[in-house]
Amino acid sequence: MVVKVRAYLPELAIIAASTLYGATFSVVQDALDSTTPSGFNVLRFSLGTLVLLPFALGRRWQGPRPRSRDSWRTMALGATMLGALTAFAYQTQNIGLQHTTTSNSAFITGLFAVFAGVFEAIRFRRLPRRGILGALALSMLGLFLLTGAEPTLEFGDAITLFAAASFGAWFVVIGELAPRFEILVVTAVQFVTVAGLSLLVVPFEGWGTIDATVILAVVFTGIGCSAIAFSLSMWAQRTIEPSRAGFLTLFEPVVAGVVGYAIGERLGVAGYLGALFILAGMVVAQLGTHRARRADAM
Repeated sequence: MVVKVRAYLPELAIIAASTLYGATFSVVQDALDSTTPSGFNVLRFSLGTLVLLPFALGRRWQGPRPRSRDSWRTMALGATMLGALTAFAYQTQNIGLQHTTTSNSAFITGLFAVFAGVFEAIRFRRLPRRGILGALALSMLGLFLLTGAEPTLEFGDAITLFAAASFGAWFVVIGELAPRFEILVVTAVQFVTVAGLSLLVVPFEGWGTIDATVILAVVFTGIGCSAIAFSLSMWAQRTIEPSRAGFLTLFEPVVAGVVGYAIGERLGVAGYLGALFILAGMVVAQLGTHRARRADAM
């Protein structure tokens, strides 16, 4: 039984990270009513850096499977590029939230699962493992029903689409870096880059108002969603392909729906049906991928 559970630890890590993301969704939405997208990112990722730094300092840069030409410079360059991608993703997502509905933003951002599969296929010149495409179809339908999104493409929707593509690319880049380099070191460099690039945008957007709601959201996301969830995602992607990791992260809207119910929101029949579709898609992905792994091993 223990062996079977260990085989699924990477998947469980992704789901745990998604749970942290989903649990803080409403808190972040409230914070963005007071502060600016770049200001919030500076505070969030600065705190994430401070939390990770004591664990990252003194560690070797190598991961379990470094390449012969890898060095600390290669690690630093890759982590910095990853940080730039992360900064762009969160900045565009937050700007989109200011110009579109929450449901539209959630649905369009969820398309990162599709983008991850597309980018992975392009990068490795192969299709994602069997089961992933069917699982994605189920999850996209479920996410649409869960959020009740409207098929419009206004400015907010269009810029959120850029965020979704960036998050999809993020999973592919993580898949490249995680096996080669130390996770905590890469994550710390990534966070410093996000905070630094976001700080460059603050003079144009300002800080807004840093009130108790913002501080609460920064603590939740800086520690839970950044320091913990990012590290879990990177660790899991040492063994999980990007398309599958991106798909499993779709557990986030299910958690967000549960949190919404707890604070008085009701999803309706379509919303709860959507949550079931997402869960069904997760089962399909697990069965298809693990069967493919066993076939490869034979």
